[in-house]
Amino acid sequence: MAKNFDSNYPSVDDLRNKAKFRIPRFAFEYLDGGCNEDVSLARNTNDIREVQLEPGYLQNYGTSSTKTKVLGMEFDAPFGIAPVGLQGLMWPNSPAILAKAAFKHNIPFILSTVTTMNIERASELTEGNAWFQLYNPVDDAIRDDIINRAQAAGCPVLVLLCDVPTFGFRPRDFKNGLALPPKMSIANILQILGKPTWAFNTLKYGQPTFENLKPYTPEGLNLKQLGAFMDKTFSGRLNAEKIKPIRDKWKGKLVLKGVASEQDTQDAIKMGFDGIILSNHGGRQLDAAQSTIGTLQGVADKYGNQIEIMLDSGLRSGSDIARVMASGAKFTFMGRSFMYGVGALGPKGGDHTIGMLKTQFQQVMDQLCCEKVEDLPNHLIKQ
Repeated sequence: MAKNFDSNYPSVDDLRNKAKFRIPRFAFEYLDGGCNEDVSLARNTNDIREVQLEPGYLQNYGTSSTKTKVLGMEFDAPFGIAPVGLQGLMWPNSPAILAKAAFKHNIPFILSTVTTMNIERASELTEGNAWFQLYNPVDDAIRDDIINRAQAAGCPVLVLLCDVPTFGFRPRDFKNGLALPPKMSIANILQILGKPTWAFNTLKYGQPTFENLKPYTPEGLNLKQLGAFMDKTFSGRLNAEKIKPIRDKWKGKLVLKGVASEQDTQDAIKMGFDGIILSNHGGRQLDAAQSTIGTLQGVADKYGNQIEIMLDSGLRSGSDIARVMASGAKFTFMGRSFMYGVGALGPKGGDHTIGMLKTQFQQVMDQLCCEKVEDLPNHLIKQ
């Protein structure tokens, strides 16, 4: 059993249930929900769990190792913490909790442009090992300054987001006032009063703000004005012309996140990306989207030897990680699962969730009699 594992919460579902009890409804629904009717949200996990693996009980088998290499770096497990926006809204100080836990356990932590901790603090907590996810600004000067900050902070990987050409239609967020421009309703205030631990920690760590964007945000904006500023400043629309100056300027590894087709994979290779993260934004952007595992099955066969292929969206357990790795991914990322962990257990949530997933994944490796993560595709039962 992995160190820091709390047997009272042996699954992501257990963490989710506890987090739901501790987080105000408007913040929990922002974390938990998808877009439109949540079809894509459910499809991601359901399709992953259709994957079946075959053990080899009578093979010569030693000790399994969960160590994994991706983008020239070795990690202790084949999963990392995906970028999540507004983390401090869902649980106060959560990006710091997760960054420290990721560094301690030697797994990657990706900081979002629009989360509540800045690049410099993430670098400090991870000794320069945090990856940074860039939500591309309209203004080239802001873009270049953010990239300069990420390089100065020592970030080894820049993750460029491509799957937000428009904001997803998320009914819960509209009802709760968390669409742009945001608003705080009386109902939300009453929900806060009913979650005293969340409220106390928010007072302790301060109201969540877009820390990365403070140097570029005019002072004194109210929530409506901030929403208008964000809408004006950032554009999720990418093409070769916008990507080229980023590729030219960035000296480290460059990854494209949000890839959802073979064509975009082919284009990413031509544009000089070192890796891609197959993703549909956790089912938050396009409800009619194919599941990420569905995209992986075609992409890995055609392009797996040309670019590092990673995947997020839909994973909820160590078994899910094993299924995805067996299907051809080189690495995986999870977002909601780790936020459920900190929502449920606060400062201990990062350690616990990583330990829990390591334990689950190790058990699958041992049960399959698979010694190395890269050998997992040998255990895939092809449908």
